[in-house]
Amino acid sequence: MHCFIVIDGDVIPKNTQDGVRTRLSKFLGKDKIGIRKCLLNLFLQTKNYTTCEIYTHLKKQGFEVNYRAVSAMVGQMHTRLGILRIYLKREHRSYSLKEDQRDIVKMVLTPPHIFSGKSLHSVP
Repeated sequence: MHCFIVIDGDVIPKNTQDGVRTRLSKFLGKDKIGIRKCLLNLFLQTKNYTTCEIYTHLKKQGFEVNYRAVSAMVGQMHTRLGILRIYLKREHRSYSLKEDQRDIVKMVLTPPHIFSGKSLHSVP
C-alpha cells in the first residue's frame, strides 16, 4: 500500500527519500527570512530540544517569533515532513532529527555547487 501526501497541490510519496527531499525543498522554499534553515541546522546538532529551547535559540539568533509560531513550525516538521522524532516526557515534549533523515537534511541545506567553467585537466 502506497501512502501519499498533498503539498501545494502536488502529490508526493510520503516515505521515500525523494519524497522527503521534495517536502524539505518546498518547506525551505517558503523560508523568506532563514528561520527554517536555522531550525534545521539546530536539529543537525544531534540533540533533543523542547519547543521552549528551540524558541530561545531562535530568539538569540535574532528572529522575531512567538512561542506559538515556533510550536506550529516544529509540529509541521514532525507531522508533514516526517523528519523529527518526538519524545514524550511528563512535562514537555522534546524533538530530535531522525537519524535516517540526517543526510537528506544536510544535502538539502547545502547550496548547489556552481561550475566555474575552469577545469584542472586540459582538453586536447
